[in-house]
Amino acid sequence: MAKMKRLVASSFILAAIFCSSAVLAQTQANDGVERVPMANPDLPIAGAVVVPPGYDTVYVSGHIPKVANPSAPKGSTEMYGDTKTQTISVLQQIEGVLTTQQISMADVVMVHVFLAGDPANGGKMDFAAMNAGFAQFFGSKQQPNKPARSTMQVVALAAPGALVEIEAIAVRKHAATLFRHANGN
Repeated sequence: MAKMKRLVASSFILAAIFCSSAVLAQTQANDGVERVPMANPDLPIAGAVVVPPGYDTVYVSGHIPKVANPSAPKGSTEMYGDTKTQTISVLQQIEGVLTTQQISMADVVMVHVFLAGDPANGGKMDFAAMNAGFAQFFGSKQQPNKPARSTMQVVALAAPGALVEIEAIAVRKHAATLFRHANGN
């Protein structure tokens, strides 16, 4: 009987070690940042993102799109393009800023999107077009990580004709943490 109890206890201990190893491997594969999925997995955003201790936060200022059509009237929407074009332009700029910090769009954990009403859309924001551009950078096969996101319509942006402004928050492991992991500590 005592032998049976030890065998059962040993089995539980081995099962616990195996499960812990699987969880640890999953955490390391995701670099420790937990992305809680939305109810609709097709959306390019997370329901929440949990960042563990040991990370630096990088705040990227709001960016507006670059001029897409220099021959368009100054201050017009045509100068910057439609909402999808503007979204892609802004996210490309954010990607460039992140690159200077040795991180990428995969490290973005939070995004705030400000959309001005599009005159071609009856003065309403074109959420679907923004989401189509956004999905090219997040939740794709090339870059599967999804940030948390807030999107809001604003009366206007700082540059006349701009329909999109986006700011981002990204994280990266502390340099000291990276050093400890590289040395096996």
